[in-house]
Amino acid sequence: MDKSLQQVTFGGTSLTGVRAENQDAFIVKHPQRQDELTFKGTVVCIADGVSCSDQGQQASHTVTTQFVQDYYATPHSWSVSHSVTSLLSQLNQWLYTQGQDALRHNGMVTTFSSIILKSNTAHLIHIGDSRIYRYRRHKLTQLTRDHQRTTAKGTGHLTRALGMDENADVDYQTLEVNRHDRFLLTTDGVHQTLSPEQISAVLAQQDSAEALSAKLCQLAIDNGSQDNCTCVIFDIMALPEKSLPELEQQLISRRIPPVLKAGMSLDHFKVLRTLHDGSRSHVYLVEDTYIREQRVLKAPSVNASDDLPTLRRFANEYWIASQLNNPRIMKMYAPPAETPFLYQISEWIPGATLRQWMFDHPNPSLNEVRTLLTELVRAVRVLQRADMVHCDLKPENIMITPEGTVKLIDFGTVDVLGLKEAQTHQDDPFPLGTVNYIAPEYINTGRATTLSDLFSIAVIGYEMLSGSLPFKENTSQAIQSARHTKWHYQSLQTYRADIPLWVDLAFRKATEESPQQRYQALGDFVTDLSTPNTALINSPSNRPLMTRNPVLFWKMISLAALFVAIVEALLLLNH
Repeated sequence: MDKSLQQVTFGGTSLTGVRAENQDAFIVKHPQRQDELTFKGTVVCIADGVSCSDQGQQASHTVTTQFVQDYYATPHSWSVSHSVTSLLSQLNQWLYTQGQDALRHNGMVTTFSSIILKSNTAHLIHIGDSRIYRYRRHKLTQLTRDHQRTTAKGTGHLTRALGMDENADVDYQTLEVNRHDRFLLTTDGVHQTLSPEQISAVLAQQDSAEALSAKLCQLAIDNGSQDNCTCVIFDIMALPEKSLPELEQQLISRRIPPVLKAGMSLDHFKVLRTLHDGSRSHVYLVEDTYIREQRVLKAPSVNASDDLPTLRRFANEYWIASQLNNPRIMKMYAPPAETPFLYQISEWIPGATLRQWMFDHPNPSLNEVRTLLTELVRAVRVLQRADMVHCDLKPENIMITPEGTVKLIDFGTVDVLGLKEAQTHQDDPFPLGTVNYIAPEYINTGRATTLSDLFSIAVIGYEMLSGSLPFKENTSQAIQSARHTKWHYQSLQTYRADIPLWVDLAFRKATEESPQQRYQALGDFVTDLSTPNTALINSPSNRPLMTRNPVLFWKMISLAALFVAIVEALLLLNH
């Protein structure tokens, strides 16, 4: 097999050698579809089923084929790390379970090594004693570490492999690739027989990847290899430009439309009224004259015409929404393909923003707030499942429908791990979002997780109940100023004496400055808002001082009494 494509050339060979059966396997997929190439990349896999089992061949072949098939079926928004971790965990569990049904020495166990080339980055996945090498400028570098222990007799035993244990400990690393890099994947039948110098000598030859892989395998057999011999050579011929995906480039090349008024039309959208006029965008309620339905049209302000990061975020919003087909997420529609203008079209959501709801309900019941927070958590879980973080949850970005359901809107700040991997630029040196709602770690580092969205949810819930924020309000929206915030939680009972202590403690935990100290799952926060968490209530930091440290408590009481006595004595002397 030898296949030359626009970006890569690859070839592989697998020889049975002296063994009765070939238990090695390899597979390469370089997708032809642009979306798969952009968001998933090219995948190369090699595997070696353990020779002590007659199920080794099935194990290696199943893992390589199933991994590639399932990897391209994962959502485009998932990062490589997320996809790989999820898939290999499932495959390992399946192999391990199958092995438990067989004799212990006849389990389904295999090594596995893979390169996923996505944009200008190589993602290396490895477990076992197969290897990945890089050959660059006539220098051979082993990129993986063998998971093998050598006995006193000089024989090797695998310490890690898929199917060996219930949980697989897989190595994962990334590295930047260069044009003309050559990668080599081998099973131990090759690299345990050939020296690095012998391998380098073959890789230096000017021949096809297929021919070179065949030479390496045959050379290993000629040198006395006692195992199957398999290797894959993968050459980087060209890399994509360091730019945004094609869709984004197409959109940002369009013109920003002028400010519109009621009665005016843009393409086949007639403006009914203006919903918002701001320095960054203009939002209109429009009628789609083709289908006679109301929509919302959003266009960037002309002030953003030279602000490329803002235009990129604007262009990405449609792609993000298209990955989240869920009633809790605002639906967006593709604008006409032939339009020369840059704008977004989304569904018209009857109802009000959460900010308006808060104005209309200045003293809501705990149950009302609890219900809305539960709905909000369910909406954020949609993002979480897609490997996304909203990063700017605030009352203005949350819609409450007449039925009381929650819809998230405005995806300009959403952090998509899979999309970030497909891009090589870094637009925003500072985090985006409203400083009074975004989490401390996002303010300080620009990196956010679902726990950062949890922080925002808790701040919003606190404000719904109290009309205030749990921390001193930042009057400046500057990120640099927010980095000096002292995150001292103000008890919710300060504003609402009717709020139980256990509810106050739940809000406190969800808004901890350190994400490690917060709830580690969104559902745990919701649960603790409905049912008292005795472990949280009885935590040493939450117990009264008298029970926490009785000696210190009575010392303080004694000091206070002594102070009162001295004051009284001084007053008597003055009389």
